[in-house]
Amino acid sequence: MSQIICAFIAGILLFNAIPHLVQGICGKSHMTPFSPQSRAWVNVVWGWINLVAGGILAALFEVCQGGIAVWAAFVVGGVVISLYLAVFWSNPEARLPWHPKD
Repeated sequence: MSQIICAFIAGILLFNAIPHLVQGICGKSHMTPFSPQSRAWVNVVWGWINLVAGGILAALFEVCQGGIAVWAAFVVGGVVISLYLAVFWSNPEARLPWHPKD
């Protein structure tokens, strides 16, 4: 069971790394947990933190060697975070609860 949960979290972290890395590498500011409009380099660092953490989880819990349930949990984690972020960032007023209101 812990392998399935870790695969789900690894999927979330690895797929969450993508927009931060892409925006940061393209030199654009983008929301991070630190600021509603973090600089590009902050996004690259945050993306790499997600990438490394997700990779470590996937390696430690042998997601690649897991059965269909483990792979399904990984994919579901990726799909869930992808859909959530697509809806979240579609709102021009999007902010995390701890970000100050403008």
